[in-house]
Amino acid sequence: MNSEFTIAVHCLVFLSMKEDCMANSEDLSHSVGTHPARVRKVLSVLRKHGYLTTKEGAHGGYLLNRPSDEIKLGELYRLVAGGSLGPNWCSGESGSPCVVSSNMRDVMGGIYDGGEEALSIYFDRISIEDVKHRIGKSEGLSKSMNELLRQDKD
Repeated sequence: MNSEFTIAVHCLVFLSMKEDCMANSEDLSHSVGTHPARVRKVLSVLRKHGYLTTKEGAHGGYLLNRPSDEIKLGELYRLVAGGSLGPNWCSGESGSPCVVSSNMRDVMGGIYDGGEEALSIYFDRISIEDVKHRIGKSEGLSKSMNELLRQDKD
């Protein structure tokens, strides 16, 4: 799977958690941990497909254009990572006298297509809002664990 999917999800969750719901590519790239140009590339696809809007100027940036509970990970996966589950290369050679070699590419292609479909269906059940809630639960667990560790030291 390619990293654009994770960057897209990360940026949309980040924007949904900001009180003013706006951030520039530098803010987002700092949170993601990658170069701003890489983030801008993904954000331009999201903007083109209506997930984001931009505000120009000194205090400009990216804004969510849809409620986070309506944005499903399956949509994002198909948009920026669809087809990436399968490998770039597959063994075998069509027309080979070897029955395995001559059929492997087509058979594995069908298997990867099935995996892609199953993954897409699974991602369709998860929204950006769901990811945000999972992060909140993790943050709560982290805080609880830190409190327990401090109590153990006392």
